Amino acid sequence: MTAPIVIVGAGLAGLRTAEELRRAGYAGELILLGDEPRLPYDRPPLSKQFVRGETDDTTLRPREFFTDKQIDLRLNTAAVAVDTETRSVRLVDDSTVDYDQLVIATGLRPRRLPGLPDAHGVHVLRGHADAATLRAELADAGTALVVGAGFIGCELAASFRARDIAVVLIEPQPTPLASVLGEQVGALVARMHREEGVDLRCGTCLDTVRTDDAGRVCAAKLSDGAEIVADLIVIGVGSRPVTEWLTDSGIALADPSVGGGILADEVGRTSADGVWAVGDVAAWRHDTGLCKRVEHWTNAGEQAKLLACALLGAEPPTAARVPYFWSDQYDVKLQALGTPNAADDVRIVSDDGRKFLAYYSRGGALTGVVGAGMTAQVMKARAKIAASVPVTDLLTSG
Repeated sequence: MTAPIVIVGAGLAGLRTAEELRRAGYAGELILLGDEPRLPYDRPPLSKQFVRGETDDTTLRPREFFTDKQIDLRLNTAAVAVDTETRSVRLVDDSTVDYDQLVIATGLRPRRLPGLPDAHGVHVLRGHADAATLRAELADAGTALVVGAGFIGCELAASFRARDIAVVLIEPQPTPLASVLGEQVGALVARMHREEGVDLRCGTCLDTVRTDDAGRVCAAKLSDGAEIVADLIVIGVGSRPVTEWLTDSGIALADPSVGGGILADEVGRTSADGVWAVGDVAAWRHDTGLCKRVEHWTNAGEQAKLLACALLGAEPPTAARVPYFWSDQYDVKLQALGTPNAADDVRIVSDDGRKFLAYYSRGGALTGVVGAGMTAQVMKARAKIAASVPVTDLLTSG
């Protein structure tokens, strides 16, 4: 009897891979292992609708779905090691699961700042439990310090302002999102947050936190010497791929200096026979020949489709893939198509003081479009980005 396909990680990427395998015709045994007690759920709403109290449930599929699709979903079941010689995964209870093919979709874990005390009121946000704890504390919070003005930090700052909480948002770079979208667009995002009442301070970072007699955070000191009163602190300084359980497995990993993750080819094959990687943990090979991780919601589904086809020996989709991601902040949807990079040539082509549109180019060719509150203008650029049209053609055509 053939061993099953085993998927480790029941987040979006793992779930989508299971769905795509069934959609592509795989009828064999399929096991989906999740380390949390909850059914697979959507993470993007956690920093927005969920933490604001506008929704309680972000479940992606009901229990009946897994029964209907004959997916053996095992929750609260963490994988702790893999033996690629015997093709088996060891679980946290020391039992093992044999596999014919193994798909790793373990995602990310939030970074924590070294040296901070283990104080009540200091949070990171990745999973549902993190968000539930944070939401409960917001009821009694009047002030919040958000450390890191990346996407999570900016979204949380917006959500806290919606709850009338005074927010200080700090970022060591010159603007929010500077490393992702560049300083020009970052300055426009900074303007939006300041207009909404956020005390945004760039060029500084968290030094120490102070706690009260009950061990709860009450204040923070920044690297520039400033003191901030805070009922709670959220650390949003990035994440690390969950790969420590692969130590001694022989599965090749990317160097942490370039983002880490599991090295894989353009359809998710790793260095180990019968082992695949998908989603945020996977450093896939891209058109440039480099392997890199892409931490976007849409990327998980696109990779799952390619991986499922390759694993089953089917023909993969041939349409050009144009990466897409978004971030909801206040009443504005920030959207990006393509591969915008902070090092690109950036042209702000529209800006009404709130909404804006920017073109990104490299060597004269359009590489990305970023817009805030300009959905139609962003989305119609997909074909142009795929064709690498000269950015001057867009500028002259208006």
